Amino acid sequence: MTRFSFARCSLFALVALVASLLMPQRVWADLPDTIDKVKPSVVIVGFYRSTDTPRFGMRGTGFAVGNGHLIATNAHVVQTRPDEAADRSLVVQVSVGGRQWQMRSATVVELDAAHDLALLKIDGAALPTLELEDGDAAREGQAVAMMGFPIGGALGFSPVTHRAMISSITPISLPAANGQQLSPKVIRSLRAGTFNIFQLDGTAYPGNSGGPLFDTGTGAVLGVVNMVFVKGTKESVLTHPSGISYAIPSIYVRDLVRRHVGG
Repeated sequence: MTRFSFARCSLFALVALVASLLMPQRVWADLPDTIDKVKPSVVIVGFYRSTDTPRFGMRGTGFAVGNGHLIATNAHVVQTRPDEAADRSLVVQVSVGGRQWQMRSATVVELDAAHDLALLKIDGAALPTLELEDGDAAREGQAVAMMGFPIGGALGFSPVTHRAMISSITPISLPAANGQQLSPKVIRSLRAGTFNIFQLDGTAYPGNSGGPLFDTGTGAVLGVVNMVFVKGTKESVLTHPSGISYAIPSIYVRDLVRRHVGG
């Protein structure tokens, strides 16, 4: 190799090294401003009963869409379990500045069980809404962020942002079907077919369910955090998180919103 060729290769290598070092800074440079933009639209979803201790029980995260009176979240966040009291009220906690929260009554407008999504309607003043990206906007390798309330109220009711990357866009796995496993839920899943989900390399926790996965520069929502991959017990997620999370593409939220507000 000539000195000129060696020097040229060395220059290319140096340029590539500098670019790789600067890339993370460019990718995340806008994130602080984006967090400020997204935060007012993110709410806490849970149930309220005056005789419970505490009276409010958090179940997950949601975010304002459409006309500002609609909240997107996961279906499993708002569905009551058999062991829960039937007289509990569905509510959301809305930020009113700082660490102050205002409780709003909520009703389920529509459940999309196939994609584990729910659309809620809240009373009171409209909230700032987040833009929903098209289904083809997300790409593997794209830098994203997710916001929610990890571990419920254990860390206090303050929205937390995690950085991540879309590591894969892949069809969701359907449950195996045999004579012993064909429950009504399995049959519905088989009929619905597969759909793509986002696999993320960022760590999410149970309280993140229903929160927005958004573009770090624009704040536009690409998906809804869902299906946190947990190995072992709920306690182990605190000390040994797997680092793998999932999100449902925002196109399915757009379908829900359009059926109720148009556009």
